[in-house]
Amino acid sequence: MQLLTRIIAFGAGLVVGAGGLYVCLRAEHVFPEQIASAHANEPTVISLPTVVPARVVDDDVHRLMLHDLAMPISGVNSGDLHDSFASPRPGRKTHEAIDIPAPRGTPVHALDDGVISRLFVSAKGGITIYQVDSHSVYCYYYAHLSRYANRLHEGMAVKHGDVIGYVGTGGDAPANGPHLHFAITRLGAAGEWMEGAPINPYPLLMALSGDASEDTN
Repeated sequence: MQLLTRIIAFGAGLVVGAGGLYVCLRAEHVFPEQIASAHANEPTVISLPTVVPARVVDDDVHRLMLHDLAMPISGVNSGDLHDSFASPRPGRKTHEAIDIPAPRGTPVHALDDGVISRLFVSAKGGITIYQVDSHSVYCYYYAHLSRYANRLHEGMAVKHGDVIGYVGTGGDAPANGPHLHFAITRLGAAGEWMEGAPINPYPLLMALSGDASEDTN
């Protein structure tokens, strides 16, 4: 009986001693951690700075000012120009153009280099000209003409400043108010002049007007 008691006491001493030794070794970092925390198994997430894509601004007036341009009516000043682009018009939502008053027979100049794409007579526009710029991006529309310039024809290349027609009162223009109806459109994918997106000519012509040019010199 005493022998059995001694054996049990000896075994218990071994267990306690082994446990104490393990605790000491763990305290000295001899044994690595056997149980990792849940966070250690999660993938490392690296926060990268947010990249904001550059804003693309479709500034047609700025693009057109990079072209060599001429005022469609010579001698026009800023006081002669009025922004009627958004004004309502009978039979259409808005004007989508600018009217430049000038005496009947005043020469009309090509705004930009390009090609005469269409000569057309309509009930509203009267004698009209459609000109596409040399990059086939923009279409310029000249309406209410009294006549075309001599030898003007479709497919003809013109330079900015060339005389292409003369001011009149054709179409639905008032007989006592001769003027040039001038419009700009950005051509669509198909390149059709009638499907283009309308652009307000007023800011562009204001930049080209005579007194505006004098102020910059």
